[in-house]
Amino acid sequence: MKLGSVPNTLPTSFILPSLIFKFPISLPFSHQQIPSSGRKSLVIRMQSTDHRIEPIPSNLMASEKESQELIRNLYPQIEPYSTGFLKVSDLHTIYWEQSGNPSGHPVVFIHGGPGGGTSPSNRRFFDPDFYRIVLFDQRGAGKSTPHACLEQNTTWDLIDDIEKLREHLEIPEWQVFGGSWGSTLALAYSQSHPDKVTGMVLRGIFLLRKKEIDWFYEGGAAAIYPDAWEPFRDLIPESERGCFVDAYKKRLNSNDMETQYAAARAWTKWEMVTAHLLPNEDNIKRGEDDYFSLAFARIENHYFVNKGFFPSDSFLLDRIDKIRHINTIIVQGRYDVCCPMMSAWDLHKAWPEADFRVVPDAGHSANEPGITAELVAANEKLKNIIKNKGE
Repeated sequence: MKLGSVPNTLPTSFILPSLIFKFPISLPFSHQQIPSSGRKSLVIRMQSTDHRIEPIPSNLMASEKESQELIRNLYPQIEPYSTGFLKVSDLHTIYWEQSGNPSGHPVVFIHGGPGGGTSPSNRRFFDPDFYRIVLFDQRGAGKSTPHACLEQNTTWDLIDDIEKLREHLEIPEWQVFGGSWGSTLALAYSQSHPDKVTGMVLRGIFLLRKKEIDWFYEGGAAAIYPDAWEPFRDLIPESERGCFVDAYKKRLNSNDMETQYAAARAWTKWEMVTAHLLPNEDNIKRGEDDYFSLAFARIENHYFVNKGFFPSDSFLLDRIDKIRHINTIIVQGRYDVCCPMMSAWDLHKAWPEADFRVVPDAGHSANEPGITAELVAANEKLKNIIKNKGE
């Protein structure tokens, strides 16, 4: 089949290398008069190079039926029932909050960036009657203090903070939910404390490898967004364009605050423009917010210059055996430009036991409809597993 061509009929089972994708698909209206909200779900089975169409085994059909029956819509907005600040070092204090059911199953939301902070909408991925929902702002981000601070701010500091927060809230173990950088930190935390994790939902996989940083910050993604790339590129003189991450580090750590703000706006706008498959003006406007942008850009750049503070490029993939037993759902947008699917694919290959779900009509953001639906459904699946264990 030629690239970009559309078959007149779509098989319910398609055979390539050992993988089950479950994702929504809309056929052309000439085939079925179904609005997008009524999209059917297609199961693609992949195994070897035999391209025969074969029937879906009954166990797969049962799994698909279960997937279709899961709740996929965001829950209503709720307010926290408790909030606080936890001093995690002589310098840093982190903001935390709890919402949902105080006696429910604990789940911790790990935000992206690093430096992105949490928002009230993050609570809506979880059933508030079942889950005890914990949100917190990582060092230097959101309401945590000091704002945009890079001192004592490493992946290992954040892992320690998560443990300090769990102990502070007297939670013996919890479910972990993280997207983008949140998936990086979720993997690193779970590999460090696998006995404290009951399940995971990971989205927009970012393994913080050199090729991922180079793709997004050194010109790869510019092939898709040349118009958005130019303002990011043009802030840096041609003589310093050999490494944009280093050039931005110089400006984000300048003694002149306006130089910091200008670099922070350019860095943040580049990511905000590329985070959705279709442009999202509200997201793009975040790049104009100096307070948000400064923490977002400074902390991201700090972690990327330092390679995530990991000892090797493949550190997270090399330690999958530590978490292989944990029930996990991976959700990935097919057209994610910020964290391209190669990383989710590499994680899937290293961890085939995890449920891997590709959203065919989405980019990076958790707020894109297809990704949102899969994230809610993933939490519902883990909820059902927990409920069944308790029976």
